[in-house]
Amino acid sequence: MRLINNKNPIVRLYLNLREERSLILFAFLSSIINKILDLAPPVIIGLAVDIVVKEQNSWIASLGIKEVPNQLIFLAFASGIVWSAESFFEYLYSVLWRNLAQISQHKLRIKAYKHIQELDMAFFENDNTGRLLSILNDDVNQLERFLDQGANQLIQLFITVLIIGGTMIFVAPKIALFAFLPIPLIFLGSIRFQRKLSPKYKDVRNKAGLLASRLNNNLSGILTIKSFTKENWELNRLNKESLAYQRSNKAAIKLSSAFIPLIRFAILFAFIAILLIGGFQTWNKVLDVGTYSFLVFITQRLLWPLTTLGHVLDDFQRSMASINRVIDLIDTPIKIKDGKIKISSKKIKGDVRFENVNFNYPGRDSTLKNITFEIQNNSTLGIVGLTGSGKSTIIKLLLRIYDSNNGLIFLDNIPIKDINLKDLRKCISLVSQETYLFHGTVEENIAYGATSSKIKDIVKASKIAEAHKFIEQLPDGYKTIVGERGQRLSGGQRQRIALARAVLKDAPILILDEATASVDNETEVLIQKSLSKITKERTTIVIAHRLSTIKNADNIIVIDKGKIIESGKHDFLLNNKNVYSDLWNVQVGI
Repeated sequence: MRLINNKNPIVRLYLNLREERSLILFAFLSSIINKILDLAPPVIIGLAVDIVVKEQNSWIASLGIKEVPNQLIFLAFASGIVWSAESFFEYLYSVLWRNLAQISQHKLRIKAYKHIQELDMAFFENDNTGRLLSILNDDVNQLERFLDQGANQLIQLFITVLIIGGTMIFVAPKIALFAFLPIPLIFLGSIRFQRKLSPKYKDVRNKAGLLASRLNNNLSGILTIKSFTKENWELNRLNKESLAYQRSNKAAIKLSSAFIPLIRFAILFAFIAILLIGGFQTWNKVLDVGTYSFLVFITQRLLWPLTTLGHVLDDFQRSMASINRVIDLIDTPIKIKDGKIKISSKKIKGDVRFENVNFNYPGRDSTLKNITFEIQNNSTLGIVGLTGSGKSTIIKLLLRIYDSNNGLIFLDNIPIKDINLKDLRKCISLVSQETYLFHGTVEENIAYGATSSKIKDIVKASKIAEAHKFIEQLPDGYKTIVGERGQRLSGGQRQRIALARAVLKDAPILILDEATASVDNETEVLIQKSLSKITKERTTIVIAHRLSTIKNADNIIVIDKGKIIESGKHDFLLNNKNVYSDLWNVQVGI
């Protein structure tokens, strides 16, 4: 349990990539082996000097190869093997780490997006699209960049210090001490820099999310910006967000850029110490020439890579901040729990019942109070009320976009909280006032709820929704691109495509949430004509702004301030002389 709740980003990343542990292991080992082989040249140089100076008394001679030419040939052959193996493992770790980077970014992005889709609407009301886009794109890409190069650099840096340090201690322990003096300072400084950088990079990622949110909102609302001539106003607001992001980055850059120059001075001290002390010992015959040559070269190989530590830690810290943001999103608890009962939309009759349902949005007063009503299958219920009375909330509760605080909702006498969420929603077709079309063709948008549909079924659904005629007149008919959010079509055309989409889904329950509220009279007449066909043999719930839409409903409920204040058929409610009658009189001009 401790591992699951661990906040260390490396542990959290590993737990989310368990299936790739073999790939991680092989990439890790390839980096280690490559670095071991990469450190061989200083050893080879030392052995070459040893051969030239000591000849038959060299270290290689102790292997039984006495002649100097043969020793050099052997050393050349060994060098070829080492170089070839080092090149192979460099290729191998490059392929493995890059594949791991691609797999990781793909899996985390898909996992995060899948989780987002399962979150309740309250999450989206309290968050913003720009931040989510920043996490799914920028943060995931930051992780990809680190795994692509940074992970290998960190591993090889550690292996370099470990192997070279151990070798130097074995060969010349007194001199090795001077090489190691700056390393603790470098690592302690690195840890201190890392701690200071961590909150700065977290702030950078947050500012990036706010900037992305501003851009997303402005691009989505470009028509409103233009119509109110607020281009300069929005430009100034974007400028402030962009400058805040720039200032946040400057603070991080200022700190991270100071790191490498400080490391260089520590390295300079160690290199000069080895150069002088080793040189004097060799001059005094205390140290072999070959060993001295090896130490000079190996010191450079030990200390110089530490100059990249600042850059590597910089990338590492950025990636850790990004990993935490991605996995924090993945770990966001799902409040709408899935039910266990599986149902088929083909076998559901469509009886709906609300029993004493209460609901309020977080931080608000009660939206619905003791809502009780019943809809028989194949009948139509009209819901009427002033704006904010809770009409659309009833639909959201039936779809389980939200869960009621108390009370029960039934579908065919089964509590909807016990029904599998996907099965429940497959039983319901929703046509909302704000029709959303995806960028793609008319055909793709109509078939969105039934993607395996044939074109003849799509055309049939379009004819029922009174959409076929205008679709045929489009430049490419059913293959016409509708544009982002369907912006190339009129509001009435979008609404009829949405109706066709609902018809094609062929769910036993149809919900029309003010589907005619924002269309012209001609389009309303067409939609009314199509509704008479669409509502046959299915349970229909109509939230109506225009009461003519529900005039022929089997039952009408009137909601005011979250309560049902009257119900009945159209004629009964007119004679009742209450809220419904007043609304009707206003609309017909009495």
